Amino acid sequence: MTTSTFKILLIGSLLQLAGCAHYYVAENDFYHELGGAEGIENIVDHFLFEIADDKKIEHHFEDTNIDRFREKLMEQFCYLSGGPSEYTGDSMAVSHEKMDITEGEFNSLVEDLIRAMESLEVPVAAQNRLLAKLVPMYDEVMGNSEVTQ
Repeated sequence: MTTSTFKILLIGSLLQLAGCAHYYVAENDFYHELGGAEGIENIVDHFLFEIADDKKIEHHFEDTNIDRFREKLMEQFCYLSGGPSEYTGDSMAVSHEKMDITEGEFNSLVEDLIRAMESLEVPVAAQNRLLAKLVPMYDEVMGNSEVTQ
């Protein structure tokens, strides 16, 4: 599996305990519904374990720098939930370029994220809000948009 493939599937990533972990955001309901920095870190960690056990998609992550992937994913989830981080990773189009992700693989990844959140008892409304924030990235992940640097 290529490095770009691994980076893609988890949609973002890992800055060693994420930028989220170093800041506090007052009164952001969505960020707090996900459990703040600690909750997002837990979601990402559980998500990574789900991916590692997913025979349908694990090959996309074979050459991935897991630490960086984890950092960027936490950063992205923190940013999308209104937390204190900015996402500093590559665009989804760049990250997933040449990965040739199938619809089934994409769906499997989404199911892995849902399982991770369910295992942590993240409220369904918060799960749906996070998934809704990720939906606009679908075309880039699937290679349906132009890659720009």
